[in-house]
Amino acid sequence: MKHIKNSHIAAVTGLMLLIAFALHLAGLSQEKDYVLIASSLFAGYFIAIKAFKALRMRAFSIELLVTIAVIGALIIGEYVESAVVTFLFIFGAYLESRTLEKTRSSLRNLIDQTPTEATVIRPEGHIKVPVEDVIKGDRVLIRSGEKVAVDGAIVSGQALIVEAAITGESVPASKALGDRVFSGTIVDNGYIEVTADRVGDDTTFAKIIEMVEEAQETKTRTQKFLDRFAQIYTPAIVILSILVYAVSRNVELALTFLVIACPGALVISAPVSMVAGIGNGARNGVLVKGGEIMEKLSRIDVVIFDKTGTLTKGKPEVTEVKSWGMEENALLRLVAEAERLSEHHLGQTIVAEAKKRELALNEEPQNVQIVKGGGMLATVAGQQLAIGNRKLMTDNSVSFSDEVEAYATAREKAGNTAVLIAIDQQLAGVISIADQIKSEARAAIQQLRATGVKQAIMLTGDNRHTAQLVGDELGLDAVHAELLPQDKVKWVTRLKEQGYRVAMVGDGINDAPALATADVGLAMGIGGTDISMETADIVLMSDRLDQFAHAYSLAKATVRNMQQNTIMAVGTVVLLLIGVLLGKIFLASGMLVHELSVLLVTLNAVRLIRYRARNSAGRQAACIANSPTDCQAA
Repeated sequence: MKHIKNSHIAAVTGLMLLIAFALHLAGLSQEKDYVLIASSLFAGYFIAIKAFKALRMRAFSIELLVTIAVIGALIIGEYVESAVVTFLFIFGAYLESRTLEKTRSSLRNLIDQTPTEATVIRPEGHIKVPVEDVIKGDRVLIRSGEKVAVDGAIVSGQALIVEAAITGESVPASKALGDRVFSGTIVDNGYIEVTADRVGDDTTFAKIIEMVEEAQETKTRTQKFLDRFAQIYTPAIVILSILVYAVSRNVELALTFLVIACPGALVISAPVSMVAGIGNGARNGVLVKGGEIMEKLSRIDVVIFDKTGTLTKGKPEVTEVKSWGMEENALLRLVAEAERLSEHHLGQTIVAEAKKRELALNEEPQNVQIVKGGGMLATVAGQQLAIGNRKLMTDNSVSFSDEVEAYATAREKAGNTAVLIAIDQQLAGVISIADQIKSEARAAIQQLRATGVKQAIMLTGDNRHTAQLVGDELGLDAVHAELLPQDKVKWVTRLKEQGYRVAMVGDGINDAPALATADVGLAMGIGGTDISMETADIVLMSDRLDQFAHAYSLAKATVRNMQQNTIMAVGTVVLLLIGVLLGKIFLASGMLVHELSVLLVTLNAVRLIRYRARNSAGRQAACIANSPTDCQAA
């Protein structure tokens, strides 16, 4: 029954009860009974229809118990009881559906933010079209105050864009030529033109909505157990009611037992908490793929971090170019030509540095081979290049002197990643690249520890000197460097075999095998969104680690809320049944308490919608950055 129908039924039956009460005061008892019977039949019809539909699906529903009880009450002449029970059940369903809407408010808010039209630039001019008519390759114009309707890169203009629908961040982000923008975001100030490369259901925003919808429909292990329990419990209650009548010969007592034992609050206790928790996560840029993932996250006690783009900003810069036997810019240009085909952070950094120095990149690399965990091989202008770490050089029979080794080691000890370059199997230079640690990383790790994480570990393919510097700065328990993707998988497997519950946090691309192996895989940011959404159990839509800290605290709060609801539901039923058997609880009063328990369970779950972890890592990091003294005092 839709809540609009429930509200109408409840209004009609409520009015009929008031009329019956007025007739009672007027001493018209026969007329009063007629109104009560009519009220019972009117509301009971809708309850019975739902019970019948459930029976056709071979399910024993709560409506079936209420229908049996109402028929029995009418047969024995308890018209007040039958009318009050049907009214309370319908009114309770109405209140429950209204309250449940709040638990889905985050999803509804997301859907409300979906853009409906776009301005496209075509030969005939600027045309406003429905968003479903935008095609890939269209040039889309977005002015100040308008929603971005597609995913794509800015080809003209600049703007401040509110990306809260995607990342959970309310502070506008500055976007200019070449930057990517996403559907569902809003131009706060400025003017941009974007070439659409993802439209309609392929956009990041559409995928977020799809993920949240699917996640809210999935069931936790607790929910699955409660569903199976209800299928056994409901027919068992019918049998017990018959036994109560057989022993007591009291029809009203048996009917009261039947209705009061309804597992309504118990059945709803778990799903309503999960829907609210998943909705909270979506509003804060944390996409959890289902209730079972939320349960797993709440039990995590070891967190493994990738370094680049996870603990560090993922926006490294070239700090030095050292060459032997050729000019530095000539070496940089050759390497950048090859790295144009690489998706790795470091490769793109080298390309950016070449463009910054205004070096012409017009050679097409040949025979490109990406070596996972090593670097890349390519042929540029007839020269064979090997670009990567020491292992790549060794595997390709490149030797280098003690001078080169000492230089590379010194750069690494200073916090740089040393990228070795060989041309035709002769070492030609070293490009030093440095990345900055994220400002919120330390505070986020501290919050994770405070809420239950026992160990924080880094696994990285970077050199051990740079990795150890980051590990020491963040106070990590262990740092393992110079690892291949398969080595990361081995570490995750080893920790799981030791009995730890492991979460892996990475970029969702190079770390995909480790993300899949961990108990819970979390992908950082919206770069590589497709792979992230497919591989990871949780997607953090911003590059901020405090989203992870919030997700972990939220998971614990959600599971705790679910447990509270289950205890409240079971406790209410037990107390009511004891009251029924002792003759202290009657049909109407028991039904009232029963419906109130359903409402209480739902209201308790609604608290999760506005849940924020105390002393969240983001606020703590900002506090430390702005005023360390005040932060400590707080």
